[in-house]
Amino acid sequence: MLFKRIKFNRQELSGAFGDIGTDLPLLIAMILAAGLYAPGVLIVFGLMQIFTGILYKMPMPVQPLKAMATIVIAQQISGNILLGAGLAIGFIMLILSLSGALDKISKYIPKTVIRGLQLGLGISLCLLAFQKYINSDGMSGYLIAFLAFLLVVILIQNKKIPTSLILITIGFIYALLFNVRIDNILSSIGFNTPELTIPSYEDIAKGFVLLALPQIPLSLGNSIFATKQVSDDLFPNRKDISIKKIGITYSLMNLIIPFLGGVPSCHGSGGMVGHYTFGGRTGGSVIIYGVMFIILGTFFGSNIEVVITVFPLPILGVILIFEGLALMSLVKDQIDNKKNLIIVLLVGIISAGLPYGFVISMVIGITLYYLPFKLKLIDDF
Repeated sequence: MLFKRIKFNRQELSGAFGDIGTDLPLLIAMILAAGLYAPGVLIVFGLMQIFTGILYKMPMPVQPLKAMATIVIAQQISGNILLGAGLAIGFIMLILSLSGALDKISKYIPKTVIRGLQLGLGISLCLLAFQKYINSDGMSGYLIAFLAFLLVVILIQNKKIPTSLILITIGFIYALLFNVRIDNILSSIGFNTPELTIPSYEDIAKGFVLLALPQIPLSLGNSIFATKQVSDDLFPNRKDISIKKIGITYSLMNLIIPFLGGVPSCHGSGGMVGHYTFGGRTGGSVIIYGVMFIILGTFFGSNIEVVITVFPLPILGVILIFEGLALMSLVKDQIDNKKNLIIVLLVGIISAGLPYGFVISMVIGITLYYLPFKLKLIDDF
């Protein structure tokens, strides 16, 4: 009965890799920047995927907290503070969820603003793919990315062929030819388990100020409200998915993860769209995805350099582009209303183009939506 609504087929296998372009580079960058224990990070990340796959029975993603990741990578903040921040935001989200505050806040954030945030996230993912991933290996990277892009265009609607799995396989062959030797992979095999950690009160306090506070607005907008909207868009019959439920699982994950040395995580609209775009329709896709991370962490996690090279960035960039394009396509239901379209475009551009853009754009978008008068700019549009 537990797996009655969960499938494990070719489409779920393909959907399993629909979010890897976002997750894997962020996880590796945070491991290196914060000095985290790599096997624990990968294993715990995989366990959380399995947890949400079983609980939701749909491709409910688990992703690293992006605002935290950005700050940690840029400022080289220690792993202890990062783990403390995970506990801090877990407690905050638990209070907001159980008190009903999340539901009350969601009533004042219009769908138009959520669509703008999704547009901004889609633009950000595509820019990241072009600026950091596809050009990482020079001309050979451009070539393999172009071929991979054409392959996805041809196969994306084919339910018999697991498109993303083919991309990952091509990436592995590419890695063997240009980046890594098979004997290096074999020599890195070992056996690892997560390490128990207990963040101190000082780490929790510093993590709250340095990392949790900047993360909260993005988590509310993308991890909670936008994820609920995408769930309604893609799975309209799933009436059991609520703002409160998403908030509670978000909080529970972050109340567990720090004690196992994992990276603070959230749900995310982009991740759900990524899994769905490549075929995921049940919890099977995220469960398969989670098993992959557990295998990587358990047997290869002690040599993180091998993990990096086995998944070439140009291939991850192509997956990221299609995740971003699918996210941006969701704004089509706002095109017929001029005011809504202006707000969507404004929120999307600001959120993608400015530091803390998701916070600024959400405030501006909500303000414009509730203005009691029409702007001349909108009338002239």
